[in-house]
Amino acid sequence: MRYVFLFALLPLQAHAWTFTPGAICQLSHETAEARIALTYDPAKPLYSVTVSRADPLPEVEPFVMRFIGPAGRVISTDRHSFSADGTSVTAQDSGFGNVLDGLQFNTVAEAILGDTTIAFPLEGAAEPVAKFRECAPQPVV
Repeated sequence: MRYVFLFALLPLQAHAWTFTPGAICQLSHETAEARIALTYDPAKPLYSVTVSRADPLPEVEPFVMRFIGPAGRVISTDRHSFSADGTSVTAQDSGFGNVLDGLQFNTVAEAILGDTTIAFPLEGAAEPVAKFRECAPQPVV
């Protein structure tokens, strides 16, 4: 009985990286601190990445993503926007090769806004990212 109680006190594992196919493909991951979601609309084509958390983010430039691992890199943009409540930041572009490489081939992704850094572990991300890369337009019924 003691062990059941101890296991109940252990933190729950973070959600897995999830790929969802569709007319607009989605890739997402959630931690106890924040959520990251990527979309790809192959009809346009247009990619987006959104980082969200419960508390407002600092509305600063640039929005930086740093990837830590064997294929580490740092990318940034000043072409990002914030949600009305300030809890999400979104960047969009017609190409996301650097972002996808960073997610697929590294161990940690960090979203950085000023002095705020939000880390996302990339364990288990490689396969869902590979599927996300293959996103193609879906027939409309």
